[in-house]
Parts: sequence; structure tokens; C-alpha cells
Amino acid sequence: MSLLKDRARGCLLGLAAGDALGAPAENMEPAQIREKWGRLTEIEGGGTDDTEYAIFAASLLVRHGHDLTSDDVADAYRREIIPAVLGPMKGAGFSELGTVSALRRGLEPPMTGMIHAHGWSDGLAMRAAPYGIFCPGDPAEAARLIEQDGLVSGEGEGINGGRAVAAAVAVAMSGAAPGEVVRAGLSAIPQDSWTARTISRALPLKDSPEGLHEAVVIRHYPWTDLAPEAVALAFAAYLHGDGEVEESVTYAVSLGRDADTIGAIAGAMAGAGRGEAGVPGRWAERIGPATGKCLPVVAGKHVLDVADELARRL
Repeated sequence: MSLLKDRARGCLLGLAAGDALGAPAENMEPAQIREKWGRLTEIEGGGTDDTEYAIFAASLLVRHGHDLTSDDVADAYRREIIPAVLGPMKGAGFSELGTVSALRRGLEPPMTGMIHAHGWSDGLAMRAAPYGIFCPGDPAEAARLIEQDGLVSGEGEGINGGRAVAAAVAVAMSGAAPGEVVRAGLSAIPQDSWTARTISRALPLKDSPEGLHEAVVIRHYPWTDLAPEAVALAFAAYLHGDGEVEESVTYAVSLGRDADTIGAIAGAMAGAGRGEAGVPGRWAERIGPATGKCLPVVAGKHVLDVADELARRL
């Protein structure tokens, strides 16, 4: 197996494991998680929209490669996602729900990502890993490509979050040290952005769950899917674990809030750096094909097969 293929498999397997591990802790506080599990280390159920949207994003790259445009992404939504939405999109994030509504109304990107009130969502960041896989060692290109995806469903800080994660994964795919990976993520976004400032506040507090919450959590907002918050917590967890998959992911989900997305992002970065063998075997055994409960178009696809498809395009 080539090194890049191994890293691609580790990346998407780490993402899926972090998503599944964090799912039952979503919207919880660190103290609540400690009271219920002590340390949440075992996967209890399946993944969420994080894994399914990452698989969908990978399919766009396999199909269009570096020529991907926001129009291609919007067309895929219209052909592959919207026809299957016969009722509520179970488990879908606010930005994706808003995008489907906008496309149904006949809007085009970038207006589809601007017309709803959730452009700052972490929906792009959660599916950013395939863009990093596709651009190993080239964070600028990874950030450019994911922005094409992001223009369909978000704006501003939502796109910044996706750019940061895609760039970080691209550098992790080269085997860089965790500090270099995080610096690459920060370099892909404006330094005066909310996302960059939140990441910078979080990193010195990486070993303190309570300190991280005090520094980055937006208490007056009722939801937890804020890209600046989720990306900052995931980057801090990844550094806390020194890029090791199990430590990074278990710490990430122990932070609660949007725990499945925080775990998925940390798992993707760590898995890209450590490869498939870096993901605990007991976790890998629990990752099966996607059920399609959010996106029927990806039902039956396994993240390892998706990683292999991406690797063949490198």
C-alpha cells in the first residue's frame, strides 16, 4: 500500500471514528460527560451527517478533481440530495437544510450560502477532510477547492472553518508534526477572522477543558454548531494528543458541545498523520458502511473504499 493511500484511509477512518464516538456526547458539557462515562473511549453507535457529508464531498472530488466549481456542487445537490428529501432531512445541519431550501427556490451560489442565517455553521469543516486528502502537501489548493463547496452552503466564518481544516489535513497528509499542521490551518484563513482568533485563544489552553470552554464557547447562542468554536476545540484536542489518534479523539469528544464534529475533525487530522494503523482496531471494527440516514445517496459506502477512490486520483 502506498503511503498516501494509507494516510487517506487513516484520515477518513479517524473522521468516522471521531464522529461515532462523539455522537452520544453532542450538546453536553465536559462535567456531564465525566459524570456519565468518566472518559468516553468506546464507540456506542453509528456515525452522523459528518461522515455522510464527507463521503459526498469525496465523490465530488473523484468526479471533478481540481476543476470542481460551486456550480458542480450545486448541481450535485440538485441531482443527488434534493430528490431523496421526501420529508425532514434527519440529522442534517442548519446550513445544509438552508442550502436545500435555497436551491429549491431556484437560487444559485453564492446566494445559496448567504440567504439563510447559518453561514457560520461547522457543516463545511466537518466534511473538509477529503479536500486535504486530495491535495497532500498543498494546503493552498485544499483551501481553494473546499471554498468552492462552501460557497454553496455557507459564507464568512463557515468557509473559514472549512478552509482551516482542509489546509491542516493537506499538511498532515505529508507527515508533518502537529504544530506545523495547525499553523497551516491558521495560515489558510484571515488572521483577524473570528475563526483564527478563536483558534489562537484555544491553543495555549489545550490541556484544560474548562479553560477551553471559557475561552471559546459562545454561551448566549443556543446551538453548538459554530465553526470557529468547533474548529478551535478540535485543533486544541489534536495538539493535546500530539497527533496520536486515540488521545486526540477521546479528548476532543470529552469537550462536548458539537462533540461528533469536534471528534471527526481531530480524528481526520490525526488519522492523516498516523495512517490506518494509527486508528485503534476496536474502533475500526465498529465502522461499517454508511447507512444513508441523512444522505441516501451515500448509503452502503465505506470510508475505506472512499479513501481508496481518492488515493487513486492522486
